[in-house]
Amino acid sequence: MPKKSTEKDSLYDNLEQMSSLDLLTNINREDRKVAEVVANCIPSIGKLVDEIHPRMSQGGRLFYIGAGTSGRLGVVDASECPPTFGVADDRVIGLIAGGDSAIRKAVEMAEDNLDGAWEDLNKYQINELDTVIGIAASGRTPYVLGGLTKCNENNILTAGISCNENSPLAAVAQIAIEAVVGPEFVTGSTRMKAGTAQKLILNMISTAVMVKLGHVIGNKMVDMQLSNLKLIDRGSLMIQEKLNISYEEAKALLLKHGSVRKAIQAHE
Repeated sequence: MPKKSTEKDSLYDNLEQMSSLDLLTNINREDRKVAEVVANCIPSIGKLVDEIHPRMSQGGRLFYIGAGTSGRLGVVDASECPPTFGVADDRVIGLIAGGDSAIRKAVEMAEDNLDGAWEDLNKYQINELDTVIGIAASGRTPYVLGGLTKCNENNILTAGISCNENSPLAAVAQIAIEAVVGPEFVTGSTRMKAGTAQKLILNMISTAVMVKLGHVIGNKMVDMQLSNLKLIDRGSLMIQEKLNISYEEAKALLLKHGSVRKAIQAHE
């Protein structure tokens, strides 16, 4: 069996003999390849966004499933949707093999549990309006493959994000996104280029879906949660600019109504 591209030897050797400058320069040289690879995935990403949008418009949810770094990236993207777009925390859900404790510390053998993801998804009463995206750099993680297989059997939309060509994940996913970034700077360390590619793709999916669902007006996060002083200030400036009023008036409106959108609507 040919070696997966994510496991191929680094293009660099004798890393321990490199200066700090050379290490950083070479890592950056590899990182710059990632955006171009992701650009080639845009048709598949776009197809997925256009399938997710109508489902979420009818109340469906978006689930990410993964193990290790891939699982953590899904959890990160899901956890950022409520504060950024003002959606409930059960609209985009990240599930990681081994449960939440695996976010900080690896859980032995969790990713090899073929039934684990389906068991986790069923805790949320998953249904046909939902979408499940499996994330696995190798494209071979049993937790992810088992979850998508069961989703397919239950008429649930599935997609896969992997970093190898013609992987089992691409075969099982209804929509396959393959970001083949090539060998890692440190051989096999898929938290690097593969992880960066996955992060970019997840950002693209969630942001595009949320824009299409109406959580952005113009280019502003009008539904963002006011969870700290920085965001209150940002929201006040948005309202000030939109309504052409003073900063103090804008801030008062924001604090009264609780969101940029509601403050603008109330004033208009």
